[in-house]
Amino acid sequence: MTITSASTSTSTDSLLIDGRQLIGREWVPSATGRTIDVINPANRELLARIPRSDAADVDAAVEAAEQAFPAWRDTNASVRASIIFRWADLIEQNADELDQLESQEVGRPSWGPSRLPAQLRFIAGQVDKVQGVSLPTYSPDTIGFTLREPYGVVGAIIPWNAPGAMFLNEVGAAIAAGNTIVIKPAEDAPLTPLALAKLALDAGVPAGVINVVTGYGSEAGAAIPAHPRIRRIGFTGSPATGSLIMEACARNLTPLHLELGGKSPQVVFADADLDAAVPAMVAGITLNTGQICAAGSRVVVMRSIHAELVDRLAAEMQKVTVGPWHQPVTMGPLINEKQYDRVLNYIELGKQGGADVVTGGGVPQGDLYGNGFFVQPTLFDNVSPDMRIAQEEIFGPVLSVIAVDTEEEAIAVANGTDYGLVASVWTQDVGIAVRMSRALNAGQVGVNNAIGAGVIGGPFGGYKNSGFGRTMGADSVLNWTQVKTVSMRSATLPQF
Repeated sequence: MTITSASTSTSTDSLLIDGRQLIGREWVPSATGRTIDVINPANRELLARIPRSDAADVDAAVEAAEQAFPAWRDTNASVRASIIFRWADLIEQNADELDQLESQEVGRPSWGPSRLPAQLRFIAGQVDKVQGVSLPTYSPDTIGFTLREPYGVVGAIIPWNAPGAMFLNEVGAAIAAGNTIVIKPAEDAPLTPLALAKLALDAGVPAGVINVVTGYGSEAGAAIPAHPRIRRIGFTGSPATGSLIMEACARNLTPLHLELGGKSPQVVFADADLDAAVPAMVAGITLNTGQICAAGSRVVVMRSIHAELVDRLAAEMQKVTVGPWHQPVTMGPLINEKQYDRVLNYIELGKQGGADVVTGGGVPQGDLYGNGFFVQPTLFDNVSPDMRIAQEEIFGPVLSVIAVDTEEEAIAVANGTDYGLVASVWTQDVGIAVRMSRALNAGQVGVNNAIGAGVIGGPFGGYKNSGFGRTMGADSVLNWTQVKTVSMRSATLPQF
């Protein structure tokens, strides 16, 4: 299959099979034969077709995963690790092709050198570190210890905003622990996950260990948490869908982790280095067109520097160039028409609510934008904390500025949403940094960092309605295991 954009073409014949998904060792259509069009968000042209699967396809994938599980579970950890390391090597060898593929289906410009190989190598390095512990016993004729064992067949549902990284987060850690997996990528951006699965097979991951089922969330997606033989679930998406996933898991008592988005505050104190803060904050809200759960979408600023900060943010936002991924731009389109309408609706809600549009607030004009889902980077000032644009996740390049007078007020505003994923603090005062790091209700706090911790192996996850459970950290593989306690007593009673 060859994917073609308006002015550039990229051959993906070696990585993709048009209209097919991976179940067991076979690339197959859906059981019904139906397909879904994958659209280029920059021009609405057809990129590819994927199977429109349903519960029957999920059931077939579970069967394949069950057949593969015993042998994969019993493969020793060093061998599993070596296979995953080979997978990372193949991803590195195909990094440019994968980056262009994801750019086209998501709409983003290139993010530079791929971090996917390093991400997978970090996981592979944990495989042979999965260990139990010895336990104290009441008598010397007994020993006690714990085993870490895989769940069996597990499932995952990932979103469209960063499909490559999301796929490896879930699949890499799950199979590293010895599980087999059935994963559904988003119907808007399934191509990079399918290509990564192809590379996994090429690396030697056995057939059935990774199964990729494509389709709509209400059909294929809903069948995964509802399946009684899937023993753990990972989901990243909206709180509304997360609630439905959790309800379905509850019927089968299936454990899960949820990452459900954010409304991340960036608290700016009077002593902040604005030369560093302003470009970082603008990059943080325009990266991937603001379609990042960790995007810092609320600026909570001390009133003494409020006017200066707004002026500098506006000037920086006006430097953001918008266009198709293959152009020398810094921001691409939104993913689809639904998201396009959603973001524009929130911009109108902000205007109607009394916030002031400082820059942006509409769509760019010109032939370059054609039928694409492009919007302008938008900065709102004089936003009150109770406005919808300050409370609800927009998932677009919309930044709201809220002025406060004290540290206590800043904490109250920053914590005053249902979300708690990421928070940032901009200050040169160590005391403020320490107090804010403790006071902010978020799973990640960055000091002088716009998106988050910026560290290797930092556990990622949320507080409150941002979900529960952690990925990406040193425990990411352990999180896909369950603990068994073994008590072993001598068959011969001791003589005293």
